[in-house]
Amino acid sequence: MSEKKIYLADLHFHHNLWINELKFWEEELVIFTKRLEEVITKWTDTDVKAHLEHFQNQFIRHKEVIDILKHDIRTFEKQLASYAEEHPIAIDHVYFKDHTSLRESMETQQNLFNQMKKEFYEYIKTVL
Repeated sequence: MSEKKIYLADLHFHHNLWINELKFWEEELVIFTKRLEEVITKWTDTDVKAHLEHFQNQFIRHKEVIDILKHDIRTFEKQLASYAEEHPIAIDHVYFKDHTSLRESMETQQNLFNQMKKEFYEYIKTVL
């Protein structure tokens, strides 16, 4: 099976979309953390506190993954920029190896983040 090929402009477009999505998730995590703090001040029950700690840990882990993905995307962008500088004439007509593993990582994180967000919303509804 041959590797999927893609134009530089399309790779760059995907990278920009992903960086923006990752920034948005970071902003959401700030909001979720503030919401979590509101719940912490209202509840002393140990079961509630344990659940809140669970979400707090998830937020930390998602932030770590976001940082890794942003780094990986920026690294890939630097490689593309370097190639573009070295080959300015042919850049619009050359196919590049698709970033399949990066795409899969983003899709996985999208699913995990959306699942966590849904669970958090459902939990918040029960305690507020």
